[in-house]
Amino acid sequence: MTQSAHWTDNIFAITLFAEDLEGAKAFYRRVFDLQTVFEGDTSAVFKFGGTLINIIAIQQADELIRPATAARPQDGARAVYTLRVEDVDARCADLAHRGVTLLNGPMDRPWGIRTASFQDPMGTIWELSCDL
Repeated sequence: MTQSAHWTDNIFAITLFAEDLEGAKAFYRRVFDLQTVFEGDTSAVFKFGGTLINIIAIQQADELIRPATAARPQDGARAVYTLRVEDVDARCADLAHRGVTLLNGPMDRPWGIRTASFQDPMGTIWELSCDL
């Protein structure tokens, strides 16, 4: 049996840890205009295209990642997730209308893209990107 796609061609799910699950759910609904595809007492799942973003209460992290430990948001960013958009400036204006404060940008990068970044309540960095 052969497989036509490489096993790394699709990220199925990304799990983020939330100290305030209700606040995180409200942020994702407001900012990304998404509804949950699953919601329980300790988690909520949103769908970004073909990728699921699973937000779970920080108290559940240990069970999921042991023996590793979850970092605290105040310890600094550990990853950046980039969303390709048609117009970074227009999307930033929409985010401002939704109450989002940018970390940086919009700015032109020397490698040929325009970007802007913001942070969710858990400390996750989201970057918007479009070609110059």
